[in-house]
Amino acid sequence: MALVAVGVSGGISAYKAVEVVRQLQKAGHQVAVVMTRAATRFVAPLTFEAITQRRVITSQWTPGANADIEHIALASEAALLLVAPATANTIAKMAHGLAGDFLTSLALATRAPVLVAPAMNTHMYDHPATQANMALLRTRGVRFVEPGEGYLACGWVGKGRLAEPDVIAAEALRIIEPPGALRGRRVLVTAGPTYEDLDPVRYLGNRSSGRMGVAVAVEAARQGAEVTLVLGPTSIAPPAGVKTVRVRSAREMHAAVTAEREAVDAIVMSAAVADYTPAGGAASDKVKKQDGGLTVTLERTVDILADLGRWRADRPSPVLVGFAAETTDVLGYASRKREAKRVDLIVANDVGQPGAGFEVETNIASFVTAEGVQSFPLEAKAALAARIAAYIAERLAATADGMGGSSPDTPKPAGAGGSPADRVNSPNPANAQ
Repeated sequence: MALVAVGVSGGISAYKAVEVVRQLQKAGHQVAVVMTRAATRFVAPLTFEAITQRRVITSQWTPGANADIEHIALASEAALLLVAPATANTIAKMAHGLAGDFLTSLALATRAPVLVAPAMNTHMYDHPATQANMALLRTRGVRFVEPGEGYLACGWVGKGRLAEPDVIAAEALRIIEPPGALRGRRVLVTAGPTYEDLDPVRYLGNRSSGRMGVAVAVEAARQGAEVTLVLGPTSIAPPAGVKTVRVRSAREMHAAVTAEREAVDAIVMSAAVADYTPAGGAASDKVKKQDGGLTVTLERTVDILADLGRWRADRPSPVLVGFAAETTDVLGYASRKREAKRVDLIVANDVGQPGAGFEVETNIASFVTAEGVQSFPLEAKAALAARIAAYIAERLAATADGMGGSSPDTPKPAGAGGSPADRVNSPNPANAQ
């Protein structure tokens, strides 16, 4: 049973938040309601107090013991902050870090997931400022329940109506009650760069931070998988509870992947593996500078993803996911790469776009599969990781159905896997970074 903080801001649809709270309670969770001053003009705090059996927080200036730090206490205890409805004003304050009331102070203080359900006039929703504020929040990992379309309280018709309570509650429950779609599965993830040593001092490398692969490992573990993370040289700390194998070179990463591949249900190759390494290996001593140029002969490293595709051949398992970080003809190259390397999914991204690429917390990606292309907007890498985990879970479920409904705990033939998924179920919403 979790504690959910529900923030209600001042819109006519505030009354719908009552039903959202009731549905969260029916699912067995406790709810603490926070109302803005404007929200109390639409629904009386007494209504929420009657159904939650808790005091409704309407001000950060309420007298009493520790009242001045109550938002910190709630921020620490809540498993989720849900803002429904969220007005344009509240969204703007959250985006720009303003903390003029209890709700916006709580939004700054909490480290719990944040889910926002916007509700406003359609022109306000479509305004560039509102869209920019929502985009900014998405880059920080905030999730949104898209508003509905239809007749609005103002008499206009368009997008801006608060999503239905059951839709909002379902999305909240999805966050605080992880689906466990990968429970009993084993997933191998590679992340970070590889370094190819020139001598004891210098190396060839790239700017990959490993954030994308670590995010995938975290999400797969959150959904119940037993995860092995093969991590190249990076300052990103490996997640707790995940078996981590540290490597440095492409050769070492290939060896680590080969050692694990027989035992897993899915492999996500998000590491930015070097394509070339110094021929003959690194020099034993530091190469001294000299007059004139320096010629270094390079040789190809093993293509780990292609090697996995050849090894799996026509078997459906393990599910193979690769990445393609490109600057031109992104989808064309990704499609050719998927076919040539015989993998199920290529996650393609244009690293030349702002907010996508190396050393950032966000990405702009497309899924390239045998069924076609599905593109996604700028979003946090954690959100993209959830999409990848959902794809893997869907393929594995399809395979289980095709094998007569076997579960993850049921022994399966070597090489059992899945069929291509028609779509990706995910929240609303080279090699890699």
